[in-house]
Amino acid sequence: MSAAVKAWAAFGLLAVLTATLDLVSKEILFDSLGMPGEKPGIELLPGVLSLETNLNEGALFGLGQGMGVLFASISVVAILGILLMMSRFSTHLDGRLIGALGLICGGIIGNLYDRLGLPGLVWHEPPARAGLPVIAVRDWIHFRLQGIIDWPVFNLADSWLVLGAAVLLWISLRPTRLPPDEPPSDGGVRPDGPPAVIMKPHGRTVMPGILP
Repeated sequence: MSAAVKAWAAFGLLAVLTATLDLVSKEILFDSLGMPGEKPGIELLPGVLSLETNLNEGALFGLGQGMGVLFASISVVAILGILLMMSRFSTHLDGRLIGALGLICGGIIGNLYDRLGLPGLVWHEPPARAGLPVIAVRDWIHFRLQGIIDWPVFNLADSWLVLGAAVLLWISLRPTRLPPDEPPSDGGVRPDGPPAVIMKPHGRTVMPGILP
């Protein structure tokens, strides 16, 4: 199996898996707790972590409320950009990058599904919006520390996006390492390891930088 086939298979599997986990978790929580405010949330860690339904008409962690159409359009463009990056041969050789792109793509798909109104929810309140279709992202994880932080309610898709972005940042901060079989380009010294041994005529072996 070629590197390209393996890379696309790993990317596709991760994107589908993460998107599925996000959508299934949303479906379970909204079926159990209903629309926001209909039923009390579930306290997992009192005062710290709870499960409660929320509808976000903005972007990640509640930013940009009321701009769902714009964010849906950006999501489509982002997916196309990820697919373009996945088509590069250099991407096929970097498992970390494939993993990051798979996480981000899965997160985008999970939230895009909601932004397109595909769950089929309708507003139950306020009265002015009752019966109208919901074009918003379903959130259900609420983290807070009393007197310190009250994090906006989020979902698994948001977590995949943040984790994928963190991996991309980690990759960008890591020094580039030469493959073991790549010849050094600086007189025999590799930036990621000890000086390479250079063979001289007549069987003499010297280290770079040391006169024969």
